Amino acid sequence: MALKLKNFEIGSNKLTILAGPCAVETLDIMRETAEGLKKVCEKLDINYVFKCSYDKANRSSINSYRGLGMEKGLEYLAAIKKEFDLPIVTDIHTPDQAPIAAEVADIIQIPAFLCRQTDLLVAAAKTGKIVNIKKGQFLAPEQMKSLVKKVEDSGNKQIMVTDRGATFGYNNLVSDFRAIPIMKEFGYPVVFDATHSVQMPGSNGDSTGGDRRFVPVLANCAMAAGADVLFFEVHPNPDKALCDGPNMLFLKDAEKVFSKCNEIFKIINND
Repeated sequence: MALKLKNFEIGSNKLTILAGPCAVETLDIMRETAEGLKKVCEKLDINYVFKCSYDKANRSSINSYRGLGMEKGLEYLAAIKKEFDLPIVTDIHTPDQAPIAAEVADIIQIPAFLCRQTDLLVAAAKTGKIVNIKKGQFLAPEQMKSLVKKVEDSGNKQIMVTDRGATFGYNNLVSDFRAIPIMKEFGYPVVFDATHSVQMPGSNGDSTGGDRRFVPVLANCAMAAGADVLFFEVHPNPDKALCDGPNMLFLKDAEKVFSKCNEIFKIINND
């Protein structure tokens, strides 16, 4: 089922990309990323949604950077939305955040580690916004059906489900691309998170490691497996980003990566 958002449809015959910095750092970084990615997506005829988190609650250390918090973070997201005329996706961590985030966000995202939290899913559903449920690293794709049903039973059928890899031993994730056709059977658009899938959780001790070299490979595979949407964390200089730097794409590399993904998407969807 395609989902209507702004002037386009998610899950139709055009690729949709959710992309932006991991967390809110500065408005200048958000502006540079939003402007650059919007230009790339317009050039490639790709639907674009700006992604950024006002808070990253799941951190390796209490000292890890989390963002600027809800008030300032949503203020910055609202500014990007207005300045660049872009829809916004951001995550929530507690039920009380849902209606507040929904004042700015067009898509409410449920973090992978919180995907089974019933109250969180119900609160997100009741905003009436699109709800993107990220599959927990600890779940089989079939298990996502019950989480989708929680949102449906709360009166909302605007749903997306996201694969972001599965725990594979210590400090590693593996992507099983069977998850994409399995979750497509639910009847909603399926997203593949290409940057979190290359994370190495906790591998740096007090922070998460990653290997961005494999982001394009996994993104291409997801397109070949039939994903409707791709998710990327993108930053002008990931090596100086305040969180998730090792797995984020450089902004300068986005066009090359997106272009190849779009080519594969077109082949698969015009078959």
